[in-house]
Amino acid sequence: MEMSTKLSEKKCVPCEGGIQPMTPEEIMKYLPQLERKWDVVDNKKITHTFKFKDFKEAVSFVNKVAHLAESQGHHPNIHIYYNRVKIVLYTHAINGLFQNDFILAAKIEQLV
Repeated sequence: MEMSTKLSEKKCVPCEGGIQPMTPEEIMKYLPQLERKWDVVDNKKITHTFKFKDFKEAVSFVNKVAHLAESQGHHPNIHIYYNRVKIVLYTHAINGLFQNDFILAAKIEQLV
């Protein structure tokens, strides 16, 4: 990946499998490019919990994430807990992380 281009300016590319998920070393190169602290789960997923004023704001955020995910063709797992929204990203086709996960994370951060 060309580091001079911000992740949020990239577009997700289709991943139908047949490639290896990112290694822990590759994951560590991408994490610092995100503005918020995303947790790495088993070197297979990244997750972040966003906090809002109330349930209505949280749902509004989820709707923005859904629209963004559709436009990118890459869909996170989304969990709503009243005023908190937990986003879990990984590439289902390879059961691990791919550049798309970090691109979508960067784009989601811009929605807040």
